Amino acid sequence: MEEGGIVEEASSARTVRWVDGSEVDSESPPWSIEEEALVLGPELQATLRRRLVKKARSVDSLDVEAMDIADAHKRREKDISIWSTLAMAFQTLGVVYGDMGTSPLYVFSDVFSKVPIKSEVDVLGALSLVMYTIALIPFAKYIFIVLKANDNGEGGTFALYSLICRYAKVSLLPNQQRADEDISSFRLKLPTPELERALYIKELLEKNSFSKRLLLLLVLMGTSMIIGDGILTPSMSVMSAVSGLQGRISGFDTDAVVIFSIVILVVLFSIQRFGTGKVGFLFAPILALWFFSLGSIGIYNILKYDISVLRAFNPAYIYFFFKRNSTKAWSALGGCVLCITGAEAMFADLGHFSVKSIQIAFTSTVFPCLLLAYMGQAAYLMKHPFSVEGIFYDSVPDILFWPVFVIATLAAMIASQAMISATFSCIKQSMALGCFPRIKIIHTSRKFMGQIYIPVINWFLMIMCIIVVATFRNTTDIANAYGIAEVLVMMVSTSLVTLVMLLIWQTNLFIALCFPAVFGTVEFIYLCAVLSKIMEGGWLPLAFATCFLCVMYTWNYGSVLKYQREIREKISVDFMVELGSTLGSVRVPGIGLVYNELVQGIPSIFGQFLLTLPAIHSTIVFVCIKYVPVPVVPQEERFLFRRVCQKDYHMFRCVARYGYKDIRREDHHNFEQLLVESLEKFLRREAQELALESPIDIEHDHESVRSHDSAAPSGVDELQIPLLSDTGIRKSRTTSEAGVSLLPSSSITADEDPSLEYELSALREAMDSGFTYLLAHGDVRARKESWFWKKLVINYFYAFLRRNCRAGAANLSVPHMNIIRVGMTYMGHMSL
Repeated sequence: MEEGGIVEEASSARTVRWVDGSEVDSESPPWSIEEEALVLGPELQATLRRRLVKKARSVDSLDVEAMDIADAHKRREKDISIWSTLAMAFQTLGVVYGDMGTSPLYVFSDVFSKVPIKSEVDVLGALSLVMYTIALIPFAKYIFIVLKANDNGEGGTFALYSLICRYAKVSLLPNQQRADEDISSFRLKLPTPELERALYIKELLEKNSFSKRLLLLLVLMGTSMIIGDGILTPSMSVMSAVSGLQGRISGFDTDAVVIFSIVILVVLFSIQRFGTGKVGFLFAPILALWFFSLGSIGIYNILKYDISVLRAFNPAYIYFFFKRNSTKAWSALGGCVLCITGAEAMFADLGHFSVKSIQIAFTSTVFPCLLLAYMGQAAYLMKHPFSVEGIFYDSVPDILFWPVFVIATLAAMIASQAMISATFSCIKQSMALGCFPRIKIIHTSRKFMGQIYIPVINWFLMIMCIIVVATFRNTTDIANAYGIAEVLVMMVSTSLVTLVMLLIWQTNLFIALCFPAVFGTVEFIYLCAVLSKIMEGGWLPLAFATCFLCVMYTWNYGSVLKYQREIREKISVDFMVELGSTLGSVRVPGIGLVYNELVQGIPSIFGQFLLTLPAIHSTIVFVCIKYVPVPVVPQEERFLFRRVCQKDYHMFRCVARYGYKDIRREDHHNFEQLLVESLEKFLRREAQELALESPIDIEHDHESVRSHDSAAPSGVDELQIPLLSDTGIRKSRTTSEAGVSLLPSSSITADEDPSLEYELSALREAMDSGFTYLLAHGDVRARKESWFWKKLVINYFYAFLRRNCRAGAANLSVPHMNIIRVGMTYMGHMSL
């Protein structure tokens, strides 16, 4: 499908665009239809319009939605008050910062398990390393830079990918439409022509299939690592909290720690089906109390044991630390990474909060409390260098041990909860963007659409967590596996944000390159450090990530292959014309909803229905459920309609658009009602356009009728009238003082148009007869001459995923008696 780019002028003059996206001749002076009509006179208006038609290229009607008035659906954003922002900042403590907040439980115990404490330089060097790691990655990188690279308030790896997909056509699934850019949440601002660098990058991404696949693999790898974190975080956090009982209760050995941790994990995953909303109001107060405890105990230890740890603010101690310990210090660097675990959650959970709230919570509470906690532990180690293994609980005053233990255990569970929820969100987003098989999703809250529960993933995570705890049996070995996933996710985010800087923000080239040069270098150093621990357990997250990466890429590859095959085998309109309005069958009352994935053209599966069924419904609607790269599509902008063939065929195409955060949980009755109402609006709109078209005497193309229920200017799609300012569009409806009417304004009713009345009555009669869902079960098979590995992937792995995923109709709870299925096999020959 051809799609033109939109050219926007950076000057203060009115923006001039063609509705198909082509550029208006820059040498021509600005003009409007009104001015041109006054000059040419009424007798030359038809000639003018035919000239416009002649210059315009042929496009699909669903791509020509730019006739809408600019910002017709723009929703006013409410300014959030300072008190609401502060309240939201308080709530972020319980959702965003749980993982990072529980890191003092195990960071120093892991660092000093690699480097024995022999002098104060070891303690001060490790403390300085931790402090500047937190200051550089979460504080400088995420708080001030990455959080700004959000997708209409949504964060995370897939949100960055969807943002890039809007500015460059890099999606491997070729179902993009020009009409998608008119969604109010799209907020597209294309690179200006002056910035050749941005345009060059855009062209490179769009034309190079290798770049598209590399970008997709990068996103899928980051998402896979986040899912791997969903396995390691509960294991690490819960076991670190429970291990504090060793030495406090006689007989509470390693076996007891493992069993107690497994019990807590089973309880944690068992309550997921109730939803976080049921207990969410408790999260923020508990984490606030936890951070208060960290800060208070830290100040107590600093004042009591050694206030000289403040010398660690001097980064020279990092150099002394590496100079003194050399190879061992490099190994300890992998343990230092644990202090920033959960930093990606600040960006991934952005959709539930605002940028300011996350920034306020980190700078005012999380950052200072973490620094105080680590400095307090370092001060304790200056006097008790052999208390490394249980440094956190040993540094807690005896009178506060049990309250802190209870709070630490609850904080560990909350940190696990946040990572589990993030895993659910990643799976849902990957499903929406065609990168994961359809599985059952349960929405646990009516107020917050982000709160979901995925049973299959939940029980998978629980089983994996139990296996990890039972196998590793101590936090040090789990920590070896923990850091790799976190660093790889950070490197993926750095790469994508750099691309956003170059392509979308159009940042100065030097500044844009400084971002990966500084943060990418630091993360690469950390990655080299943690990769040295692959044989000690670091292979585990890589194995998890590889499994999920294979599933996601195989599903995306098979879906693209199937879609491209459907495009090649779609039925031509000429063939439908030869069949006639009866379609070579008997038309019976009713509405047949033919579900398919094509956004244009008649799917080949419809031919199978015509051959298989003895009769076909009087009204046929080809329904395409399409996910667009935006978080949410407003309900009033959900459907796009067009007519297929002549009026007496009673065939339409409907593209139902959803964002990757939208909830598809409508009852099938509500979906049918909304679809019919939108179809009636389309028919009325079409009748009005035909009435406006007749005075100009331009031949009507039944393939090119658009519909939108917004207040858009009347006209014919193929006229390609240039979009000027909003005022210019409104003025184009009527001439000024001359009184010459270019486009007669009228509101067509069923009483004034007999054909409209007939079609509406036929639609209502078909609706009363009921709906039938005609579903296609497409099977993709590799050709016999294909390579063995391709046959293995397509014929077995992808086929297994398709057989075991949920059908699309399951999302609407359609009764089985209303469903008709027809199978079809596609032979693919696309290369990986």
